[in-house]
Amino acid sequence: MVLQAEEGLITTSAGRVLAVTAVPVERDAVARALPAAAEEVRLPGATLCRTAADWDLLAAGVGPALAAASTAGALTAAALAGRPYGLVVSAGIGGGFPHGAPVGSLVVADAITVADLGAETADGFLPVTELGFGTVTHRSPESLVRVASEATGARIGTILTVSTVTGTAARAAALRARHPGALAEGMEGFGVAEAAAAHGVPVLEIRAVSNPVGPRDRAAWRIGDALAALTEGFGKLAPALESWNAHEH
Repeated sequence: MVLQAEEGLITTSAGRVLAVTAVPVERDAVARALPAAAEEVRLPGATLCRTAADWDLLAAGVGPALAAASTAGALTAAALAGRPYGLVVSAGIGGGFPHGAPVGSLVVADAITVADLGAETADGFLPVTELGFGTVTHRSPESLVRVASEATGARIGTILTVSTVTGTAARAAALRARHPGALAEGMEGFGVAEAAAAHGVPVLEIRAVSNPVGPRDRAAWRIGDALAALTEGFGKLAPALESWNAHEH
């Protein structure tokens, strides 16, 4: 498959960028914003779409574990080839907490936090850090978050990574109580961020909101609108990254 967009070229001061989505339809939404044809590059367990605009696009799979494994594979392959990435962007659609991220809006993460890595106790949930190991949050460079938000109009807040999508009002309320700054949830951001951190590469997460976080109501989902918002957002994000200095992070 060859993904096509209008002619032109976008490069960034960050160098080569790896954009990671969960599924191909999200990857294709990002590709529509990039002014370059793409070729397929086979990697172990995944296929990379390589553009002429210093952007590589990876549909890494659903969930934090597969996202981390696929992203790590792409980062390692690039490093071994002597063409390492300067930035990793986790992108896709996701749920938005209605108080701050309505359907159709964009959210950029100032904190990429895994919400359900830890232990349930009689006194409530304990994150893995309170058990004495691991990490639960990765933070993007403030300058990068600011550039992304100003370019796309995205709201800034925590994006939660969950292994189980929220489907009840009770769980949505519990997540909001534990993470007051949360605006959205997805299933891959933390895994992508873990892989990027292991390679010392800065990471950014951006989500287009397709549905409210809470009771599952398929009639309220606006997946097409969210994918269109993702394309529009990347059309503004890619040129804006030209002004971002990767060495600030």
